[in-house]
Amino acid sequence: MSPPKILVHVCCAPCFTAPYFNLRDQGLEVHGFWYNHNIHPYLEYRKRLQALIDFASSNEIRVIYKDDYDLEEFLRNAVYRERNRCENCYHARLKYTAQIAARGKYDYFTTTLLYSKYQKHDRIIAIAESLSSQYNIPFHYQDFRQLWKEGIRISQEMNMYRQQYCGCVYSEAERYAQLPSLLKE
Repeated sequence: MSPPKILVHVCCAPCFTAPYFNLRDQGLEVHGFWYNHNIHPYLEYRKRLQALIDFASSNEIRVIYKDDYDLEEFLRNAVYRERNRCENCYHARLKYTAQIAARGKYDYFTTTLLYSKYQKHDRIIAIAESLSSQYNIPFHYQDFRQLWKEGIRISQEMNMYRQQYCGCVYSEAERYAQLPSLLKE
């Protein structure tokens, strides 16, 4: 009997490392799914994608790539809705993951967004559970934040590209707006 298959939405390779090994150690057959239309600028998108390609290749991980740099779609859903931009972004990426998981007859789907201590876990869970019902594919919830330090260690040992912000132009601005005050200290 083959192990249960799980499709993991991958926001970036560093966030995928520890959850990947953890899920694999739980006896799951882990496949990744790359869909991140929110990442800005384009060169940042390419760096993150290449880091995942390298990690997947070196660990023989099957990954489905939806390599669509659709910044315009992300912005159409974010402009004038900045306060809800994360929820809209979560929904878009998790919806596509649930659809692919259902079509691919996976046993579960989940996301590396649950690895970050900066993401809104309650909203991710609510959205994923709603999509789970809609697409009839079980959502596997696991609080991957407990693996935070392990993921950092693994990605550093692998000399993996590690980004400094979530991905969108808004998170980039929030991250780097703090630099002038940090430099004065």
